[in-house]
Amino acid sequence: MNKKYLPSALIMYLNYFIHGVGCSVLGQAVIKESLAASWGVDAMKITAISAALGLGRLVALPFAGPLSDKLGRRISTAIGSASYAVYLIGLALAFNAGTNGGYMIAYVCAVIGGIANSFLDTGIYPAVNEIFYKYPAVATMGVKFFISISQMLLPFLLGVTVALTANGLPSYNRLFIGCGIGYAILFVLIFLFPLPDQDAKGSGEKEGLIASLKHTRFTLESAAMIIIGFTCTGTFQLWLNCAQNFAVTNAGWADPSIMQTYYSAGTIIALIVTSILTRKIKDVRFILVYPAICLAMLIIVMIGQNPTLMAIGAFVIGWAGAGGLLQIVTSVCNLLFPRIKGTVTALVMIASSLCNYTLLSAASGMTPSAVMIMNIIVTGIGVLLGLYVNLRYKNRMQNTNA
Repeated sequence: MNKKYLPSALIMYLNYFIHGVGCSVLGQAVIKESLAASWGVDAMKITAISAALGLGRLVALPFAGPLSDKLGRRISTAIGSASYAVYLIGLALAFNAGTNGGYMIAYVCAVIGGIANSFLDTGIYPAVNEIFYKYPAVATMGVKFFISISQMLLPFLLGVTVALTANGLPSYNRLFIGCGIGYAILFVLIFLFPLPDQDAKGSGEKEGLIASLKHTRFTLESAAMIIIGFTCTGTFQLWLNCAQNFAVTNAGWADPSIMQTYYSAGTIIALIVTSILTRKIKDVRFILVYPAICLAMLIIVMIGQNPTLMAIGAFVIGWAGAGGLLQIVTSVCNLLFPRIKGTVTALVMIASSLCNYTLLSAASGMTPSAVMIMNIIVTGIGVLLGLYVNLRYKNRMQNTNA
């Protein structure tokens, strides 16, 4: 690693620190109540604004990756930072608009926020991978670490930024605007420091995207890796959104909210421990071992159905399911396709976004027990795919290097 790239890496990680707030803020009950009161709608209607973030991701990911490979990581990251600033400051403007179109303004801004997320993913994931090229899994898990830290701080940020409007409504516009300004600053800073892909362009002509695709052979292993982006996302998303309901209806736990604390603790600890383990163990091994751990835990919870197992399950799924597994999958894909890192990152994230939309939509009409069974099936498929990739990985890497 060249130390001259460290400031660039910090700028990119700070983008995800603020993203941790941006992607979580609409899920907070106090935010929902505040926005709903301003717009004169039911609080559950705010869920549609959150869904618009996923819509924006799906719209942008197909072309965000190729643009990152063609125009460079700096441009992709800058587009993401600027778009996220529009999203966050737009939420403040939407709140102020009240019943005069505030809801629609927020919806449009959320779509822009999803687009921003796509450009950040396809710009920053490959960039930090290129900066910390000796430890690609550590580099990509650093993204998750910065997100997790900001999400832990979010309750405190809500407390210090809340204010009352002239009508007596609680407003969190200070948080929205503050984060938006932060993104505007990062937009400027990203142009002031060097990046590896830009230096490579300066030393020689870089192969274009179409030429790279012509020389790239997509195989069953690569398809399996992309599908794992779907299954590993399903494991922690279904747990995060539905496990507390299962704890109430099946485990007899009246107030299982503490599960979120165990889940977050597992995620943060996993990021630290896994980043150390990846120095000794190949990244690809984790895409088999971690889903297998999740599968075993889900089956135990389904059979045991008691509060103690639910608490343990929250920690284990936070560790093995959400503690950087998606980032490791992205890292392994980048190793398999070194010439089109942005594009392959986009493919994994498209699979992840499709999972968010399809599985959670299906889960909304199912019982908690049925959701748990669905999670077991999805995770089991992920284990089989991870086994296949591990068996074929050595041969695939030899072909890639050749």
